[in-house]
Amino acid sequence: MTDRELELKSIQLRRSLLRHIYHAGAGHTGGSLSCVDILNVLYNRILRVSPETFGDPHRDRYIQSKGHSVEALYAVLADRGFFPEAELETLCRYQSPFVGHPTRKVPGIEMNTGALGHGLSISVGLALAGKLDATPYRVFTLLGDGELAEGSNWEAAMAAAHYNLDHLTAIVDHNTLQITGRTRDVCSNEPLDEKFLAFGWAVRSVNGHHFAELTKVLSQPAETGKPTCVIANTVKGRGVSFMEDVVKWHHGVPSDADFERAMKELAAAENRLREVAA
Repeated sequence: MTDRELELKSIQLRRSLLRHIYHAGAGHTGGSLSCVDILNVLYNRILRVSPETFGDPHRDRYIQSKGHSVEALYAVLADRGFFPEAELETLCRYQSPFVGHPTRKVPGIEMNTGALGHGLSISVGLALAGKLDATPYRVFTLLGDGELAEGSNWEAAMAAAHYNLDHLTAIVDHNTLQITGRTRDVCSNEPLDEKFLAFGWAVRSVNGHHFAELTKVLSQPAETGKPTCVIANTVKGRGVSFMEDVVKWHHGVPSDADFERAMKELAAAENRLREVAA
């Protein structure tokens, strides 16, 4: 899949997740929009996993630690054929497996997550198990930058470096906003790169919406013997002008007018991209 095809795919995924959040009347819109491009690259270029191989012990593992942005993951898994997209029409409804955080009841989900600070610890355990079993799979996890205020992340970071888990990659969705404001104002974690370096990780910073940069940094471990931290600099609400970098869209649900405006913007972006490609 080319970069242009991935760009078109991301627009379609944004439309999908917005549609399902709108109809459900619930969801974490801004953070889902900020991480879509990361998940798009992971599932279409990097991860060795598919609906057919999900039970294979050699498959790559993906853990979404920032589980509140599950709508982006649902959209990507549906697109990759783990389940029909029509099933997402039940999002957040009674007895639906499609709830507001990842659950193993949904095909393609490795682990229940959403209690912030747990995903990296789970991923360290998976990576350590793979190392002990000499099984050649890689482990990826997506963290929110606000989530890093949870101390369990740093215990896990120490363990990952101690055990030389170079097949583990933690991606930080660095959109700089959390539920109550700027991450630097709520509980600053800067300088983030220096913190992970001090914990023994290899660190790379990229544009989290640039497909070539994401592909390059995720294709292989950054350094032998060290876990990799990818700081993906993103924009909360990416792709919808009035949602971008606005804190209220952390868990804001579009009104009828918001939804119509957002879908028109995304349709126009898709048309422009197709015209350039023509």
